[in-house]
Amino acid sequence: MSLGPLMIDVAGTELTAADREILAHPLIGSVILFTRNYLDPTQLRALVDEIHSVRSPALLTAVDHEGGRVQRFRPGFSALPPLRRIGQTYDTDPQVGLAMARSLAWLMAAELLACGLDFSFAPCVDLDSGLSEVIGDRAFHARGDVVAVLAVAYMHGMRDAGMAATAKHFPGHGAVVADSHHALPVDRRALIDMDQDLVPYRRLIANGLPAVMAAHVLFPAVDAVPASFSRRW
Repeated sequence: MSLGPLMIDVAGTELTAADREILAHPLIGSVILFTRNYLDPTQLRALVDEIHSVRSPALLTAVDHEGGRVQRFRPGFSALPPLRRIGQTYDTDPQVGLAMARSLAWLMAAELLACGLDFSFAPCVDLDSGLSEVIGDRAFHARGDVVAVLAVAYMHGMRDAGMAATAKHFPGHGAVVADSHHALPVDRRALIDMDQDLVPYRRLIANGLPAVMAAHVLFPAVDAVPASFSRRW
């Protein structure tokens, strides 16, 4: 049985019979875990092993584990700083900032891989425009060129540990106020005005970026549907 296109979640810290039945459905291909699914590294490893045992080939397991506000597993894991801290360090000393990006990405990925997870949805490569509270300190920097070089270093750190990177939120979530978890943000810029937002993606793709997470943001000057549903984007 091949993996299906859907990523779903589970309710608790271990699988129920109902979870197993749903995960065995051919449309399911992966599971995203949250804080509610975590007690400690031993429990997490057991849960991930349970998920992987449901199907062959094994379902993929993922988590949002960037650091700062967005770190789903805390006790037993290193406390990772928000990505903004890396950008601030880069402004003071570029070489130290690049090394920090690579080493923190390696640490994040290595700790998750040790618990059996397949990947983390990182890095966030949105620009810190000062508008979006849901992005804010999750962004490396306000400048696209700085985000690009730090994101490439971060991707390489994840790769060093053995994990594929996922850049998000394409083509950009930093220039809208609304939180796309609760509303549909609308970014009315023309495509030509989004060049800085796209610089990190161009640089990452040129360096072998494995995956992109689309933003649930509407860009009406580019397409009539949100980027997450857009064939054009």
